[in-house]
Amino acid sequence: MPHRRALCFPLATLILFTVVILLHAVPGSADDADALIAFKNSLSNPSLLSDWTKTTPPCSGNTSNWVGVHCNNDGDVDKLTLESMGLSGQIELDSLAQLLKMRALSFKNNSFEGGLPAGLTKLTFLKTLYLSFNQFSGVLPDNAFLGMSSLTQLFLGYNDLSGPIPSSLVPLSRLVRLGLEDNRFEGQIPEFQQQFTYFNVSGNHLKGHIPSALSALDITSFTGNDGLCGKPLLACKSSKHKMLIIIVVVAASVLALAAILAFAYLRSRRRRQGTKTTQINQLQVQRSQPQTKFANIDDGKTIENNDNNGKLHFVRNDQERFELQELLRASAEVLGSSEFGPSYKAVVTDGRAMVAKRFREMSNVRRDEFEEHMTRLGALSHRNLLPLVAFYYRKDEKLLISDFIENGSLASHLHTTGGIGLEWGIRLKIIKGVARGLAYLHRELPSLTLPHGHLKSSNVLLDHTLEPLLTDYALLPLVNKPHALRHMIAYTSPDSDRASRKTDVWSLGILILEMLTGKVPANYRGRGGNGDLATWVNSVVREEWTGEVFDMKMRGTKNGEGEMLKLLKIGMCCCEWKVERRWDLTEAVDKIEQLNERDSDFDEFSSNASDADIYSSRAITDDDFSFSITG
Repeated sequence: MPHRRALCFPLATLILFTVVILLHAVPGSADDADALIAFKNSLSNPSLLSDWTKTTPPCSGNTSNWVGVHCNNDGDVDKLTLESMGLSGQIELDSLAQLLKMRALSFKNNSFEGGLPAGLTKLTFLKTLYLSFNQFSGVLPDNAFLGMSSLTQLFLGYNDLSGPIPSSLVPLSRLVRLGLEDNRFEGQIPEFQQQFTYFNVSGNHLKGHIPSALSALDITSFTGNDGLCGKPLLACKSSKHKMLIIIVVVAASVLALAAILAFAYLRSRRRRQGTKTTQINQLQVQRSQPQTKFANIDDGKTIENNDNNGKLHFVRNDQERFELQELLRASAEVLGSSEFGPSYKAVVTDGRAMVAKRFREMSNVRRDEFEEHMTRLGALSHRNLLPLVAFYYRKDEKLLISDFIENGSLASHLHTTGGIGLEWGIRLKIIKGVARGLAYLHRELPSLTLPHGHLKSSNVLLDHTLEPLLTDYALLPLVNKPHALRHMIAYTSPDSDRASRKTDVWSLGILILEMLTGKVPANYRGRGGNGDLATWVNSVVREEWTGEVFDMKMRGTKNGEGEMLKLLKIGMCCCEWKVERRWDLTEAVDKIEQLNERDSDFDEFSSNASDADIYSSRAITDDDFSFSITG
């Protein structure tokens, strides 16, 4: 009997040990699965996480079975990366707080909106948090990050957050990467003491002195905040100093104006002294210049294949590939230069004509961010978008490669004598295509504040059937903020200080008015302090219906005046200064789609009537245009 009892104790111990081992060997924690499914069910579109089911555990050892889930060697969830999926709804933090081994959480590039999820402080174990490129808004509580002592990286950029930067970020001694750019934060920057490896508060409404601990950071970390001063920006000035600066600036401006006038006068005299024959000879010399190699044109700088990643990255599989050096060796033709840099046409060895655009104002974007964004753009496919074929990345220079479009830009046909004559029917077709392409961008890029951001006639190309192709879209997240503020079309709108998706609607409206009037929008900016093409159109149509409104070169208008009037009103409703009264893109596109080339209501006009007669046939009253243009 004692012998039997002696055997029972080791046997019971062995059984207990075996059970413990088996419990720890089960791949994927059931608790983790319950927590993740509870989070999934809090979303408004849980079907996007269709493989999150209890039939399969989230982890099998360090192998993940669920999309976005990353596992450690113990079979626990240590990262959750759900990016660029269009997720929306509530972020259930009570559930995620149960994932005690999770160290990184990313919801970047989704469609979450409203205030930041309550209870972030429950994630005290979290090291990295990405919530950038969403639609979060509202004021952050000052204690929003209280006690999150493990946090090393926090990214909230490209949302609509406002109010002061929470002071609860200051005590987080491990925090070394902080991105708050392109929100509406205001007030002063807290007295951070951390040694940041990345810090960005650009594009907000901050003011006051930059803390001394941040003075060694790059100037781009602070640009776009008019009220900030101190290193690395300009020194803060007293009121006396400000007055002195104003006096100096005024005096310098007067001297500069005098110098400009003198220079203009001398240059005018020199021009008058030249002969017409000399000008013709100069033109012939220019046209006889041989084509140059792509690598040597523009400013003499060359693109070199001098690092391990010095190659073209293709984002499409429906075209033959070629090497970077093949492109650089090809004879290149300079097509022109935009706000971002020059464009070249190069014919590769298989005979295809490609266009390479050089971008130098994207130096602040990291390689991984650039490649991720380009891959995302390469996945877009629509009849009215010019597809991206490939890209090249270097810190101080980028190349975007696309197919060459023979007919060139819409601007060249509207505003040059050598352009194709665009009759009313063709212009309506182009506007419909532009609207469809823009609507597609807004639908496929829900996380971007400005899915296009740079819509203008020179960024609309016409293919061989005169179908429009949008270019230079969705580049705002990559462009250095100071350059974007100075040159991108979105920032010429009346709501440029708070750009939104309706800012693209403004650009569409200006393009519509440009198509109907034949006027160059840039010629109407800055008139009266807030002028634009819409202001000019509004002033004309409220007085009388004259030929000043519609482009006299627009043929085929005899039976389309009613539809032209409708399109004119659509353009003006898209250009509402008050954002809350401006049409949504969906409404504008629906109205445009309803337009026809011919209008049966105006068939009573004689077939012998001239276009000029039609232009002056009807006065426009205030009932036709009931919206504000002057803010």
